[in-house]
Amino acid sequence: MRPLFHPSIKDVTVEGILHALSDPVRVAIYAQIVVSACSQNCSNFLKISEKDIPKSTLSQHFKILRDAGLIRSERRGVEMQNASRCSEIDARFPGLIAAIIRAHDVQSKGRRRPAKARGLPAPRALGNA
Repeated sequence: MRPLFHPSIKDVTVEGILHALSDPVRVAIYAQIVVSACSQNCSNFLKISEKDIPKSTLSQHFKILRDAGLIRSERRGVEMQNASRCSEIDARFPGLIAAIIRAHDVQSKGRRRPAKARGLPAPRALGNA
């Protein structure tokens, strides 16, 4: 197997980070990795969105996160474990990751608001047609 590429922290750029986190699935994956206390297996994220994500697509998402320097991946048998490089990135770009994760949380909560809070009419109760 080919060795995994992990850029040096000095080669990590803001542009690369923002590009990697511009995809809603990737930012959701990264947000979960950041808040977890230990490394995460790739298959933990097969149902990160409303639709199931094929393993090949998930592998591509992890490659993009790894190439941007956001995660460190390690093969353990047939599994790939992924951990955040948050502390390294925070030392290089103080507050960047925390701000992105906070913004993602705010946006995610906004998507889950009830219909009435979004200004949509409430669903009709049965028998009131």
